[in-house]
Amino acid sequence: MITVALAKGALLKQSVARFAAAGLDFSAVLDPDNRQLMLPTPCGRARALLVRNGDVPTYVSYGQAQLGVVGYDVLKEHQLPVAQLVDLGFGGCRMAVAVKDSSGYTRAAELPPHCRVASKFTHCAREFFDALDLPVELVHLNGSVELGPITGMSEAIVDLVATGRTLRDNGLVAIEDLFQSTARLVGHPLSMRLDNGDLSSIVEAVRLATTTVGVAT
Repeated sequence: MITVALAKGALLKQSVARFAAAGLDFSAVLDPDNRQLMLPTPCGRARALLVRNGDVPTYVSYGQAQLGVVGYDVLKEHQLPVAQLVDLGFGGCRMAVAVKDSSGYTRAAELPPHCRVASKFTHCAREFFDALDLPVELVHLNGSVELGPITGMSEAIVDLVATGRTLRDNGLVAIEDLFQSTARLVGHPLSMRLDNGDLSSIVEAVRLATTTVGVAT
């Protein structure tokens, strides 16, 4: 049986729709009364694992799931050995450096050396500031990183930005983007190499559905 790791939250509904185009019915995971974390499709061909977005590449890299859907931001941050198969195009956002609107900074290189930068994505942040040759002190936060500059704990943050409303509502502004992020279909490399055709047929159906959606929009 093929196991697919699906991320709870914002990516779930569109992930289910994309797999439906490949003949896998995971719609049961959208039932608000559902409390199961592992659900088979009605035909018994596959099953879904409902996990946190950040855990998808872990389940895939260890082989507990042969396929998964996860944001590119998570892949960049965790750097786990999974195969990136299809850019699904939804869940679009950007990883950005943001500061207080009143700070006067217009780009990341203007930040003072050794200042504090708060982020949930410390690997991505370190890679970015190292490329700028700007030494900073990274503060790892799991919650609302916007509080870093607001409280004065940090000079800036590195975080995902979609509409930018949360930044604006808290007096912050994005000054530089690290990269764009969308949902990706990923696979377990060894499972893909040993595939007898079942996995590749699902991947191709998802790729075709993604292309069709792109053309339609």
